[in-house]
Amino acid sequence: MTYERIKWNYDHGLWSKPMVALAVRKGVISAAQYAEITGESYGS
Repeated sequence: MTYERIKWNYDHGLWSKPMVALAVRKGVISAAQYAEITGESYGS
């Protein structure tokens, strides 16, 4: 899974914020990338 794929999935309603947060916890994307995808800071 890549940042681009996660962003695409989120933008198209296939992933929720908790799913994107799980990608951060697993080290797939950074907290900064989480913020770019969701528009919210990680952990808020």
